[in-house]
Amino acid sequence: MHSHVRLGRIFGVEVGLHYSWILIAALITFSLAAQFQMLHPEWPEGTVWAAALLTAILFFVALVAHELAHALVARSRGVPVQSITLFALGGVARAEKESPDAKTEFLVAIAGPITSALIAAGCLTAAWANGWVPFDAPATPAISILVWLGYINGVLAVFNMVPGFPLDGGRVLRAVIWWITGNGARSMRLAAQAGRAVAVLMIAGGIVQFFAGAGFGGLWLAFIGWFLLEAARSSYARAYVEEVLHGLRVRDLMVRDCPSVEPRYNLRAFVEDELLRTGRQCFMVTDNDRVVGLIGPREVREVPRPQWIYRTVADVMSPIDQMLTINPDVLVTEALETMGRENVSQLPVAYEGRVEGIISRAIVLGFLETRRELRV
Repeated sequence: MHSHVRLGRIFGVEVGLHYSWILIAALITFSLAAQFQMLHPEWPEGTVWAAALLTAILFFVALVAHELAHALVARSRGVPVQSITLFALGGVARAEKESPDAKTEFLVAIAGPITSALIAAGCLTAAWANGWVPFDAPATPAISILVWLGYINGVLAVFNMVPGFPLDGGRVLRAVIWWITGNGARSMRLAAQAGRAVAVLMIAGGIVQFFAGAGFGGLWLAFIGWFLLEAARSSYARAYVEEVLHGLRVRDLMVRDCPSVEPRYNLRAFVEDELLRTGRQCFMVTDNDRVVGLIGPREVREVPRPQWIYRTVADVMSPIDQMLTINPDVLVTEALETMGRENVSQLPVAYEGRVEGIISRAIVLGFLETRRELRV
């Protein structure tokens, strides 16, 4: 889940919007305008739309606060957070690595719902202090905004505590299982299975509501369930990967005999004679027995095909002195996290300033596929 619209940084964490958030923000604004108009037909049209727009903006701020709470607690526990992205179903804080222990997982997970609950309590208390009577229609636009924000943040806090991974409640459940069993990978699998069960129930409930006359509300519940189901499946697969790769070092999987090519090699000839003929994903570019760069399909794709005949390998390679290298003793799981963080598919493995080989996602996937086929 990546941002399409970047809004800036808060406490060093980049905040952005996924394009789906724009759609949901418009739906929220229009539905609030319709609700305010129905409850207060005496309000001028300008007041209705101003209240709806302001409420949507403040809800956006509340969501950022929810995710920022996750990020700040994670950072305080040594887990760096790169960004926060808001999308149609809420928000997600993108951490650079997983929580190292059950306590960190619990504290990071619970921070968001607590923040939403505090916002809800603060809004409803402020509305009550200004004359609002609970369960009565608010009298003024300001109180209407506070009451709606109070209710929706309360719902957000409760919904996020549903014990289905990757919801915050699912992460809390994982932390508890992790603390009891001492096994992070197993706790992830069990929490993901709980998430799949919750998602199936939500999908079934949404479909039943739709045919019972709930209309869009039922479809929306089913859609949320489908999203959670896919996320739970992904989390389960990640748990399996972490378990299989547990303890493996980069030196155990890296390719040491990566073929080399000269920097003056014509690019079209390189594609036809090396890439297409061998199917390899990575080649070292060497000059006088010194590795100066890496090249593969990803680098070649950046060059329009008609220009291949006029370019050389040196023109399009990734220079080794501009690439992040990794030590052969690093865990494979950490190498994958680094590739994800840097948005690269491979990393040169270097020891004492000399490139020893290559580790890539394709190599790791090949290892996992072999394990799966052998059922070991």
